[in-house]
Amino acid sequence: MRVVIADDAVLLREGLVRLLTEHGHEVLAAVGDGESLVEAIVTHRPDISIVDVRMPPSHTDEGLRAAVAARAQVPRTPILVLSQYVEVSYADDLLADRAGGVGYLLKDRVAAIAEFLDAVGRVASGGTVLDPEVVSQLLVRRRRDDPLRELTPREREVLALMAEGRSNTAIARALVVSDGAVEKHVRNIFTKLQLPPDEEQHRRVLAVLAYLGAPA
Repeated sequence: MRVVIADDAVLLREGLVRLLTEHGHEVLAAVGDGESLVEAIVTHRPDISIVDVRMPPSHTDEGLRAAVAARAQVPRTPILVLSQYVEVSYADDLLADRAGGVGYLLKDRVAAIAEFLDAVGRVASGGTVLDPEVVSQLLVRRRRDDPLRELTPREREVLALMAEGRSNTAIARALVVSDGAVEKHVRNIFTKLQLPPDEEQHRRVLAVLAYLGAPA
């Protein structure tokens, strides 16, 4: 994959460059501020950009705002945001366009290298990957008009794991059921959420957004 990295912390930025390069990916640019991030995405059109939420000058949400601005200029450009803490409003901003190709992980998840690289691949392919802590806090804010009221408890479990970006095989392993059982649950979820036949990944994104109560 062709990757852009944006983080003002030199140690983490260079660590990500080394990690991704060692696993066969090409780092097109590694920058330390939001303006440079937008420029790099517009210039290189990467397969994915990995972005720290907080960057200069105020170290609040410059990275996120730059990511949103870049998606406005390069629609659907995949963005994986890394944050030291859960900021629910930031996740809402990323999910607002309902286009998929977004992720929000806490920085300590990078230490689980295999899971982190899997998340990078899923976001690059148009999926939605959210840290379990982000999912938990988003659910607290879910709308009263619950779109999931028709789902069984097991289907909700499956959808919760889908929201974390897990594949059907990974869900089956977590729930100790067969792949076929998970596939059946996923089909039922699509039907109950009234998601008509379409490209599989697109329907998974829409199902996750329904689960999180993202704004339309």
